[in-house]
Parts: sequence; structure tokens; C-alpha cells
Amino acid sequence: MITEKQGDGTKNKASEAADAVRKEGNWPRIQARLFKMVSVGVTDDALNFGYDIVSTAALVINLFVSILGTYDSFREAYGELITAVEAATVLFFAVDYVLRILTADNLYPAWNSRHSILKYVFSVAGIIDLFSFLPYYLPFFFPAGAVTFRMLRVIRIFRLFRINAYYDSMNVITEVLESKKQQLLSSVFIILTLMISSSLCMYSLEHEAQPEIFSNAFSGIWWSASTLLTVGYGDIYPITPLGKVFGILITFLGVGMVAIPTGIISAGFVEQYTRLKNIGEYGSEQDVSFISVKVTAPDPWIGSEIRSLGLPRGMLIAAIHRRKEAVIPRGNIRIRPGDSVFMYTRRRVGDYDLVPEDRPKEN
Repeated sequence: MITEKQGDGTKNKASEAADAVRKEGNWPRIQARLFKMVSVGVTDDALNFGYDIVSTAALVINLFVSILGTYDSFREAYGELITAVEAATVLFFAVDYVLRILTADNLYPAWNSRHSILKYVFSVAGIIDLFSFLPYYLPFFFPAGAVTFRMLRVIRIFRLFRINAYYDSMNVITEVLESKKQQLLSSVFIILTLMISSSLCMYSLEHEAQPEIFSNAFSGIWWSASTLLTVGYGDIYPITPLGKVFGILITFLGVGMVAIPTGIISAGFVEQYTRLKNIGEYGSEQDVSFISVKVTAPDPWIGSEIRSLGLPRGMLIAAIHRRKEAVIPRGNIRIRPGDSVFMYTRRRVGDYDLVPEDRPKEN
């Protein structure tokens, strides 16, 4: 009997170990499946496409209901419906946030599990996702801060930027701002310097004539901001001759200062669209040694970021043709079904380093 019990116990332990291995083996596949589902723009099957539709619809409906709730007539007539719809959509945002935490390993494959979760939670997208639902539930625990929490709900509108994944042409804005970041920061610094100096000068010129209007330096900053940015509200303006002359000079400078960042962004758009056009023409029309790969389901590249593809050393992605558009191959761009990936190498095709077992044997 003792032998039989020991045998049964051994069988149970072996069964538990097998179940643990089976679960451990199933979870990565489930995690990868969930990651593709919550990733915006991955529409290679009905589940992923349906989740994207539900996610977008929940956000649009939530914002629409929030706007309607500001009208007294709608709130009185459909108050219960508005509350129910908001509760359902916010619950979806909470579930979506949990799913993104569970699949953080796939979002940051180079990090371990804990660091991947922390990286997502403290990222801009993670913070927006958190505040999409958290302010709705906080008043239940902290009633005194209900007004503040209600204001924080506005942050969920930034989830609309996820729709960007469907329109690659909108990504040009991000590319332009990123490429012209230094020039834009320099122009903003010049504007702030001019704003502070002009406000102090106008305060010195107008304080005695208008002590109630130009009462402190901040009054001068408000005037300089409205003047330099060509808004001109007219609530603060100079009345002394020197103040008027100085105001005219600042107005002219303001037109030039605003034109600087506008010109930088405009030039960036021209450069970016020219680059996209050249990449598209070069990759599809020129007789060069390009490798073109058509990505179709169930290719493992689908849903993966470019930086995680693990391309051979020396090989680079020159362009991604998506429908009729050429997408700049940034590291965080995800491959979609139907994409044509154009790759090239700085060395000639066939010049890749071979692993030892693949090297030709010497005679």
C-alpha cells in the first residue's frame, strides 16, 4: 500500500510539473495573441480588426457622451443613459490598460518582465491610458476631489492619437517635429528672451503713466505675449509716446518671430514629403540591388517593430510601401499585413559574413 501511495504521489507531482510546463508554454502564445489584438493598426484577422473598431468606437462614444452631458437638457432627459454609456466605455479603458500591462513584454522585448511593465506604465501612452479610466473611479474613494478628478478625464481625449496608426501621412507631423526639434527650441528660446526683455522695458516706460494697468512685470509679460504672438487683445496697451514707439517695434518683431517657427515647420514638411517621394521612386523604379519582401499573414514579422526584427548585420530597411504610400522606417514602426519591405545593404548582395559552418571549404 505504501508503495502504491508513493507511486500515486509521484504521478501527481509529475502531472503537476507537466501542467506547469504546459501553462508556461501556452502563456507566451496567449500573450503574443493579446498583444496583436491590443496593438492599433494590426488588422490581419477578424479579432484584431474587431478590437480596433471597438476601441475606437468606445473612445468616440465616450467623448460624444461627455460633450452631451454638459447640456442641461440632454442631462435631464438622458441622464441615466449617459451615465451607463460612460461607465461601460470607462470599464473598457480599464480592461484595455490591464491587457497592455500583461503584454508589456511584447512591447519591450529587450527588457525583462518587470522593467517592461514599468516602462509602459511610466511612458506617455501608459499615463494617458491610466488617466482614461482612473479619474472616473477616484471620486468613489476621495469624494472631496471630485471636481479635480472630473477635469483629469479630459486626458482621455489624447487616446485619439492612437488613430494615427491608421493614417501614415499623419506620422509626417511627428517626423517633422522630431527632425526640426533643435531649430524649434532655438526659436522658442529667442521668443521667450524677447518677450521677457520687452515686458520689462514696457513696464519701465508705462508704469508711471498707467500704474493700475502696468502694475508689475507680469502685466508687461501679458502685453508682450499678446503683441509678439500677434493676438492683440487690446486690454493692455501703451499710451505714452515712447511706449507707443516701442510697441510698434515689438509688433514688427513679433511678426518676424512667429514667422521663424512657421518657416521651420513648413520647410520640414517639404523636406519630408520630398524624402518620402524619393524613397518611393528609388525603391520601386531604380535598377538597384534591393531586396523586396511582401509581408502576408501569418508571417511572424506582422505586428513587430522594425527595431526588433533582428536583421542581418549590415542590412537596413530603406522603405516600407503600404498601399500607395511610402512609410519612413523608424524603429517603432510596426509591420502590417500587405506591406512591401525594401531592404538594402551597404555591401553588395552576397557579401554577408557567413557563419563558420557555411563558409566554403578550402581545397
